[in-house]
Amino acid sequence: MTIRLTTLDNGLRVATDTMDTVETVTLGAWVETGSRDEPAALNGVSHFLEHMVFKGTARRTAREIAEEIEAVGGHINAYTSRENTAFYAKVLKEDIGLAVDLVSDIMMHATMDPIELEREKSVICQEIHQAHDTPDDVVFDLFQEVAFPDQPLGRPVLGTEDVVRSLNRDDIQNYMRTGYTAQDTVFCAAGRLDHDALVDMIGDAFGELTTVSKNGRTNAQYAGGDQLMARDLEQLHLVLGFNCIGYKDDDFYAASVFSTLFGGGMSSRLFQEIREERGLAYSIYSFMSCYEDAGLFGIYAGTSADETAELIPVIAAEAAKVVNHVDEAEITRARAQLKASILMARESTSSRVEQLARQVMLFGRHLSVEEIVAKVEAVDENAVKSIATKLFSGTPTVTAVGPTSGMESFDTLAARFN
Repeated sequence: MTIRLTTLDNGLRVATDTMDTVETVTLGAWVETGSRDEPAALNGVSHFLEHMVFKGTARRTAREIAEEIEAVGGHINAYTSRENTAFYAKVLKEDIGLAVDLVSDIMMHATMDPIELEREKSVICQEIHQAHDTPDDVVFDLFQEVAFPDQPLGRPVLGTEDVVRSLNRDDIQNYMRTGYTAQDTVFCAAGRLDHDALVDMIGDAFGELTTVSKNGRTNAQYAGGDQLMARDLEQLHLVLGFNCIGYKDDDFYAASVFSTLFGGGMSSRLFQEIREERGLAYSIYSFMSCYEDAGLFGIYAGTSADETAELIPVIAAEAAKVVNHVDEAEITRARAQLKASILMARESTSSRVEQLARQVMLFGRHLSVEEIVAKVEAVDENAVKSIATKLFSGTPTVTAVGPTSGMESFDTLAARFN
């Protein structure tokens, strides 16, 4: 067994996946705090914080952080999602100590210099503007907002320009102090490493992390509806979706198999019928966005204004078909795609550490490959048809950006699925 998990006295968990056949290590801290933990007045603070930790610490300037990691051929980065924020590095096995020191330094000792903070506001606002200029980014943010209105899960991870401009040093430091706690942090590593030695390093590096756990999250409340944004574009970017399930739901693997066979690849129903047979869209696929307690199933299509009127009825017709009949051959293909994805990810230290961190945060333990594959293999025709029926019976969420004049009314569209 290559997986080990140790909980430190302050509640911080250290999980490792030892890979003796590689020469590298990917490691980092995953904090169970993301944009869905933000009050409306601080929307975007998690992402802002992620930027600011790289702007200097009590021991290092921003330039020194970059130079130290690159001097050993490694790299350091971070990301913010709706449910967590991660700070991670990838290095050769002999440079684990440096990587731990850098990750802990930016998390524990970032200075949040007011001058750098003001400068970074402009950078983040440029990032927001870039997203607004990208219609397939806008349509997904709208989709999230319409599905989960007036609640943190529906707000953009980047925040809004007005809120970002209003944030100050105290806002960010107070948010980090209350949201970044030992009990809500998992330090994970995958690669050529010694678990016990790493635990000692983490104990020293993160000993000052607060042990007071943050307040619980507000449960997600799906609503659905539609929002169309007319823009002068060549393509209509469309997302059509439904209330789905969270990672912990018993039907998670059935939903994954369904999404794969319905629109997850070139052999999927949507790709074959909409692109190959009818030529209605260049890009067409289905997806699942899952969270701790909720989720969304969606279909994205990029199509021309002339094809819009035909596209949605065809999607609805394919939905009706999959509720009534699924071939064993397509279930087998979908299961094979999922299993291959799981096994191929085992070859990358970055993929393995991400998977380990997610599992420990969600389930408090590692899920073995054998356990996951067995659950995928157990999905049969009845399970796929049942989850499809459940998904398509709910209120849809529809968002579109581009030439929207050809879109039918929400009531007409919803009726196609009921």
